[in-house]
Amino acid sequence: MEATITITVDGRQRTVAVDTRTTLLDALRDRLAVTAPKKGCDHGQCGSCTVLLDGRRVLSCLALAVAHDGAEVVTAAGLDNDRLRETFLDNDAFQCGYCTPGQLCSAAGMLDELKAGWPSAVTDGEPTLSASEIRERMAGNLCRCGAYVGIVAAIQEAGR
Repeated sequence: MEATITITVDGRQRTVAVDTRTTLLDALRDRLAVTAPKKGCDHGQCGSCTVLLDGRRVLSCLALAVAHDGAEVVTAAGLDNDRLRETFLDNDAFQCGYCTPGQLCSAAGMLDELKAGWPSAVTDGEPTLSASEIRERMAGNLCRCGAYVGIVAAIQEAGR
């Protein structure tokens, strides 16, 4: 069964017909030619498909597109956080770059969560931009190249 949905992707309203079983990731990549989110595991385990959906970070491979009709999706290509991109470059957090779009979206989302005061599993008191807090919040984003040290440093620098 097909459904027509309208979503705003990186500031541009888009309308597309999708099978009701289509994930948001597949709708973005295959139907709308938005290739910033990557298909890694397709099981919600690697984080390379992370996007901001109505301001919250989500794994787009686990979200059904039809459930988000009218939503706003921001991919790494649409992030308006140049500082975050610059700190990733400065701290050698890109490596091969495959996971980077998901890492950037997740980092932007987690910085917003910290700013809002949302605790994580390692928060003791007021959430801070500590390395352990960043590692916990970014745990769902894997990097096969092992750029974690640079990613943590980049997020700390961007969050200051």
